[in-house]
Amino acid sequence: MTARVVLGVGGGIAAYKACELLRLFTESGHAVRVVPTAAALRFVGEPTWAALSGQPVATEVWQDVHAVPHVAIGQGADLVVVAPATADLLAKAAHGLADDLLTNTLLTARCPVLLAPAMHTEMWEHPATVANVATLRSRGVIVLEPASGRLTGTDTGKGRLPDPEEIFAAGRRLLTRGAGGADLAGRHVVVTAGGTREPLDPVRFLGNRSSGKQGYAFARTAAARGARVTLVAANSVLPDPAGVTVVRVGTTEELRVATLAAAADADAVVMAAAPSDFRPAAYSDQKIKKVAGGEAPVIELVTNPDIAAEIGAAKRSGQVLVAFAAETHDAMTHGARKLADKRADLIVINEVGPGRAFGTDSNAAVVLGADGARVDLAEQPKEDLADAVWDLVSARLSSQD
Repeated sequence: MTARVVLGVGGGIAAYKACELLRLFTESGHAVRVVPTAAALRFVGEPTWAALSGQPVATEVWQDVHAVPHVAIGQGADLVVVAPATADLLAKAAHGLADDLLTNTLLTARCPVLLAPAMHTEMWEHPATVANVATLRSRGVIVLEPASGRLTGTDTGKGRLPDPEEIFAAGRRLLTRGAGGADLAGRHVVVTAGGTREPLDPVRFLGNRSSGKQGYAFARTAAARGARVTLVAANSVLPDPAGVTVVRVGTTEELRVATLAAAADADAVVMAAAPSDFRPAAYSDQKIKKVAGGEAPVIELVTNPDIAAEIGAAKRSGQVLVAFAAETHDAMTHGARKLADKRADLIVINEVGPGRAFGTDSNAAVVLGADGARVDLAEQPKEDLADAVWDLVSARLSSQD
């Protein structure tokens, strides 16, 4: 079914990026009505929005009054996305001001609302903006965290509009889940992703085949459900999910330090990364060379710490820990043992191998709960699998409130 999407555009330099977001929605078969602010039209003109959307464009409530657009647009929407959402727009939305067509639409919408902020770092971090964002999130509005990077002029910092494809992905999840999709609003979740690498010499490392796709899917879907997300990413080249704070690490010890720090105030921790179980006992400052006769060197390994078990041992009351068991054989036996050993609330068990799990866009798993529950998840896109696990996490968090 064709969804009716309202794309609000605020008056910031990032307004030009909303053209790409509009294209993504329209090419996916959605009917998009663009509602820019008057300031937005100083960056991208009305003819551009009308041509790309195939819909009329207005900024004021006085246009086409007979159709009552200030009420009808919001009432008829399946999703409202505002990108960029400026500090001014966030303030107006938080306080219920309605002085143009877009702010009237925000007041009348009863569908999911997704705001993608973009502004200078100082504006984003100002106490007024912080308070406005907290107010909006408390009402179930999904306010994405802005990205970090180059801003207007020579400035860099947090405040950059997230990538349009990532905003689109968040919007698509909201369309799938509907108005009740913000069940993680007000929660802080930590997700680990990717595979760690243990250096052997300046050239070689001991690692694994994890691409990070499943962990990134967990981060992306959690953000779309309203959570504040910290993604601890090990050696992944995937683009940053919209609205997610990304901490990049390389080794298992770096993953451990970053995850423990982030988990200190987290409501849920999802350990989707694939940390190396072992690391070389010694690191060579120079590349290890072949010896005469072709005899291979003997490399001694030592065991890395078990991060999930460490978090499980220190888990706070009400905190939910999701562990993972990627196995090549006897998956259920190994998974059940890991669930107990790590003191996890849930464990996601999947079989891995050539063409299975690692690097693919889909996954299948069995989820076991410490309470004896079992959920079988058939082969499906990794984002759908992540959503299914978040359903289990959300239910456990809600039961403890």
